[in-house]
Amino acid sequence: MTILRKALIPVAGLGTRFLPATKAQPKEMLPLVDTPVIQHVVEEAIRAGIKHLVLVTGRGKQAIENHFDVAYELEDVLRRRGKVEDLEQVQGITHLAQFAYVRQGEPLGLGHAVLCARYAIGEEPFALLLGDDVFDPRESALSGLLAAHAATGMAVVGVQEVPEEHVSRYGIVNAGPAGTAYWNVTSIVEKPEPARAPSRWAVVGRYILTPDIFELLVGLEPGAGGEYQLTDALAILARQGRLIAAPIPAKRYDTGNKLDYLKANVEFALQREDLRADFTAYLKELASSL
Repeated sequence: MTILRKALIPVAGLGTRFLPATKAQPKEMLPLVDTPVIQHVVEEAIRAGIKHLVLVTGRGKQAIENHFDVAYELEDVLRRRGKVEDLEQVQGITHLAQFAYVRQGEPLGLGHAVLCARYAIGEEPFALLLGDDVFDPRESALSGLLAAHAATGMAVVGVQEVPEEHVSRYGIVNAGPAGTAYWNVTSIVEKPEPARAPSRWAVVGRYILTPDIFELLVGLEPGAGGEYQLTDALAILARQGRLIAAPIPAKRYDTGNKLDYLKANVEFALQREDLRADFTAYLKELASSL
């Protein structure tokens, strides 16, 4: 299987769906139990063998850079107090991967965010991971996409089947043959009404993109709100027969959605050996009292 060297993670969004919590902190730093959402996304890329991460940031996102940077004062305090386990955990975050940061000056859409990273990525294929979508770490969200890219050399979108009433929230691609590992995308529509949707297969925040995506993004006209949509560039690839869809089997949590964010916190806590027993007992007691 092809191992990509680089992954791109856009984190410049304003996080308005989580106000007021995101007024003064990045939404990507909201925790799942005790680990920020962005760290879960970074660790997913690392588990796929990717070591160089490019984060597209914006104003007010310094906490993300600080989280992955050396914290001299904190490390010194932990060292002097003999908190070896905490010190190792903090230092481990810094050494997860090689990090580079690019600023997106204006919130002009996902396509614009990707284009901002053009020179940091260079002329090579790369993974694109959106921070709102977090996947169960016990299954790989990227392995199927990497296999499809290795077999075809094409750009790949990760997809999952969603309920009909949810198709208007996503980019939707045409369905492929039942049970296939990947298929050619001939149609991709951004947030269609259910009656116009080509299927219920939704693009869910994981992509393998080839460097020719940048030239397509340069040539785009801005859409609604002056934003440049990645889907418009992907639609060009689909018309040219150069786009693949690959299903993602891992369970997904849309952490940009408040209910899904709460569900993710519960389920990630239940995966923790240090929390599972006591938390399970609490949930049972709570449920019996409702």
